Amino acid sequence: MGSGKKETLTCQHCGAEADLTLEGFESVAEVIQREKKLPCKTCGKEVPWTKREDIEIIKVAMGAEKDAYQAYSRAAKKTTNPKGRDMFQQLSEFEMNHYRKLNDLLKSLQEKGEWTLYEGTSLKKKIIPLKTQKPKGQEQLTDMDALKIAIREEKKAQAHYRSMAELTKDPRGKDMYKRLANEEALHERLLNDQYYSLHNTGLWSWGD
Repeated sequence: MGSGKKETLTCQHCGAEADLTLEGFESVAEVIQREKKLPCKTCGKEVPWTKREDIEIIKVAMGAEKDAYQAYSRAAKKTTNPKGRDMFQQLSEFEMNHYRKLNDLLKSLQEKGEWTLYEGTSLKKKIIPLKTQKPKGQEQLTDMDALKIAIREEKKAQAHYRSMAELTKDPRGKDMYKRLANEEALHERLLNDQYYSLHNTGLWSWGD
């Protein structure tokens, strides 16, 4: 998600620059495969993971959360089903809360060098008593397409936050990223349930 962003780091061995390219959620796993270190393009030695990399991957996560908020907001406006609209709207608010918490963390790290606590967020599932009709034709395909895209992005988000938990040394940071990963996993299960319900019954199950 998002375009690639290149940052340079100073090698502690020779003073030259080491490359760090972040291209959204998928690239963080590549950092782990490099054993949490970055190669210096001049001397070939490894540059250890530092607070600067922590800050950069937080910025990547913030961009992705903002994209997710906008995507869910668009889906909420497009669907004509009140259950689908409520679910997408709540997910958009959920992702915006993630964005705000990450922004608070970013400011705290930049200004104080301190990690913040994250107590988690929960969905407020509403009971929607309206008797809704099955969506027809293109309308159902559009909703299912939106769900498929959302499921794919939630999987990426989980992988990113689990990678961040592995990379981060601070216990509060690890706890925050694990909570965020678990919340994205919850979203994925919810979206899968809705996709299954639409595919098999033609009806949304959210709010039942």
